[in-house]
Amino acid sequence: METYKDHITLTPDVNDERLQTLRRLFPDWFTQEGKLDINEVKKAAGSQDTGETERYEFRWFGKSAAKRNAFSPTRATLHYDPTRSVNADKTENIIIEGENLEVLKILQQGYREKVKCIYIDPPYNTGEDFLYDDDFKEGKEAYWEHTGVKKEGVTLDTNTVNEGRFHSNWLDMMYPRLLVARTLLRPDGVIFISMDDHEIHHLRKICDEIFGEENFVAQFIWEKRLNRENRVEVSIRHDYILCYAKDSQKDIRRIAQLPMNEKALASYSNPDNDPRGLWKSDPAHAQAGHGTKSQFYTLVAPNGKKHELPSGRCWVYNQRVMEAAIKDNRIWFGKDGNAVPRIKTYLDAKERGLTPESIIFAKDGSTNENAKEDLKTLFDGVAVFDTPKPTELISYLLSLCKGGGIVLDFFAGSGVTAHAVMQANSQRTAENQFQFICVQIPEITPKESAPFKIGLKTISEITIERAKRACKLVKGEVNIKIKAEKEKLSFDDEENIYMPDLGFKVFTLCKSSFPRVDFAPDSEKTDEENLQLLQEYISQKEQQLTIQFNDEELITEILIKQDFQLTYKLELQPQFEANHVFFATDATHKAYITVDDKLNDTTVDYFLTHTDTKFICIERALDTTKKYNLKKAMDTKFFAF
Repeated sequence: METYKDHITLTPDVNDERLQTLRRLFPDWFTQEGKLDINEVKKAAGSQDTGETERYEFRWFGKSAAKRNAFSPTRATLHYDPTRSVNADKTENIIIEGENLEVLKILQQGYREKVKCIYIDPPYNTGEDFLYDDDFKEGKEAYWEHTGVKKEGVTLDTNTVNEGRFHSNWLDMMYPRLLVARTLLRPDGVIFISMDDHEIHHLRKICDEIFGEENFVAQFIWEKRLNRENRVEVSIRHDYILCYAKDSQKDIRRIAQLPMNEKALASYSNPDNDPRGLWKSDPAHAQAGHGTKSQFYTLVAPNGKKHELPSGRCWVYNQRVMEAAIKDNRIWFGKDGNAVPRIKTYLDAKERGLTPESIIFAKDGSTNENAKEDLKTLFDGVAVFDTPKPTELISYLLSLCKGGGIVLDFFAGSGVTAHAVMQANSQRTAENQFQFICVQIPEITPKESAPFKIGLKTISEITIERAKRACKLVKGEVNIKIKAEKEKLSFDDEENIYMPDLGFKVFTLCKSSFPRVDFAPDSEKTDEENLQLLQEYISQKEQQLTIQFNDEELITEILIKQDFQLTYKLELQPQFEANHVFFATDATHKAYITVDDKLNDTTVDYFLTHTDTKFICIERALDTTKKYNLKKAMDTKFFAF
């Protein structure tokens, strides 16, 4: 049934969605007025209900408010910025300038359970970090003004150690963002979070709560520097990278294996000319604590030699399976047949890859110092960012993701994730490409800083400029590879190297273009009555809508509300001579849309007879009769906004 909520450009109210799901599953838990009856919930819990003193829970000041904030809707939307976009008509990549919690809520519309990998490098809470204030419910102007901002950027407040709620402030910032981020991950998705000693213990606790302890994958140690720092008590050479999976039940191995390197391949040989090909030998016995009674016996080799188990060990196979393996030449006793038995592991039968280790050494992930130098080189000798992560580190993490998909970074900073995705794509097959979504608040750079002096007045401008330069850099690298390969190919050979997606669309966070977002429903009235009140409100407030905003801004906001992704394509349809009608498509949606103030009869007649594709228009563009006829003909395929 159509309600007033269908016509308000708010993001989903997840709190309300949860209650509606509960009501659908357990209607007896609710009163006749539709309120959740806590007493009924407690009755259902029965003997499983535990007292407050028996509960294990990580708590801090502000946690409840942070959770409510995560699931409350936002009045904000996104506007497309073509002037700062690169190859916009061909790209699947996105950069969004705006406060990240508001942006994450908007992304829930089209990207819920669509993101393959999240990487974030949030503030470490060292006492000098800038934290985000989340009270932006009043829209763009309050968003700017509340944070001490001018339109050209945001000034964030420092969270100092002397602050009475030092750790609570940081947790209040991280908790809602991770709650919303989890809803965006695919069932086979993973998240990587960089952190140091200041908050890793707290971060681990909230991630256990949000993602589930059973979905913890690893706490990687990254060797971020090679030199010793002699000015401190202990020279810290590492950071951490937490990794959690969305759902551990979806895949036994939640992250991919690393490619086989030359050292690993060198361990395979074929000294006995086994027709199954290259193999290496692994121990045929294991720790006795893992064994059953059938795994303790005397093993007899083909030459009659008896092999006894070492102390505290058991055979990997029971006697029946072991004898069958020996008969099939899958057990190696050395060239003379007298060596300790070992199991053959064949290269072709094995998933070709190496299990990632918990320590990421600098040789694989590079260092902070190298990252600073690389970024400085990219910006023609200007140091635009103090603490960038290396592209090699992000590329390494991406290599742990099976297949391709969307990579989200909502603390985009220096733009390293965008750069790393483009670089990784240049070395991956067409079927395993990544697409990035990077989000960065327009935090003002200090006037005396190097980036400000070259015209980069906000961190988000650094993010965008880094992505632009990375496009050119990667394009040059790929062109060199293509040229080198062409010189080796014969006329009939196919090229194995192709140009990846080197572009991005830029969007900015702003208040909804539709005044209706300020409509306050009357809690004493029914949904039908509130729908009537909203329609009257719209009639009064939105008469000049298309004069104040251009068509694309309005269309973008409506398509976001209709769950389209930001990579949608828009084509003007020339067959509609009396109206500007566009055809919008993304990976899973398609619709005709117009924001004209009035629909011509010929346009209406077309959709009365072409009812297979969704049609969206502004409600006031139709009189009552036309709206009724379209609704009757198209049913759910028609939506008057």
